[in-house]
Amino acid sequence: MATKLLKLQARTDYVDEVYKVLLDAISSGTLAPGTRITQEEIAEQLAVSRSPVLQALRLLKKDGLVQDAPGRGLLVTPLDAAWISHLYEIRGALDSLAARLAAGRGAKLDKALITNGRRASKADDVKAMIDADMAFHAAIYAASGNPLIVETAQMHWVHLRRVMGAVLQSSGQRQAIWDEHAAIAAAIADGDPQRATELTDLHTTRARQNLVERLGQVLSDRQEEKVS
Repeated sequence: MATKLLKLQARTDYVDEVYKVLLDAISSGTLAPGTRITQEEIAEQLAVSRSPVLQALRLLKKDGLVQDAPGRGLLVTPLDAAWISHLYEIRGALDSLAARLAAGRGAKLDKALITNGRRASKADDVKAMIDADMAFHAAIYAASGNPLIVETAQMHWVHLRRVMGAVLQSSGQRQAIWDEHAAIAAAIADGDPQRATELTDLHTTRARQNLVERLGQVLSDRQEEKVS
């Protein structure tokens, strides 16, 4: 594992911190799909004992973010186009419902969500872009007035972070994403449930298509490298 991870500050319980560092690295693509990792390497890079690393890796494996590697160690779970499509079907349904309900209430989303998102997209910081994207959608979930949407969405956020990270690797999509977000926020503020739902559906569909196409290209490039 050639990837460099930042050492953690000294404390007694590192499990949550190790988990978060690895989750961020997987989500941003720093630890790319298929990357082989070992407990020893991570512990050395983070300057912690192997025990919290082992527990964090168990949590990541339970979440489906890492899996057993052939022989020894683990690897970052490869992205699968079919699975991503299924995930976005669930996300699309939740996002559309939340946008429709929020628009029905005429919710006014904090304008800073859009401002911060545009700023993050220009800074080329994938983690910041993921955080801003999730903050925007979380605000719509909260504005829907249905707490079950928030609870249901949280079950998939760990995977959505990773998928968002893959989408945001393409700089060409970043500005368009926040243009779409701004349009959705405006429809919600205007109290137009139909428009908010249509824009959200389109936003989710485009994100799924862009990611599936990008994943297909990556797999094709890797196959060509093996042949050559």
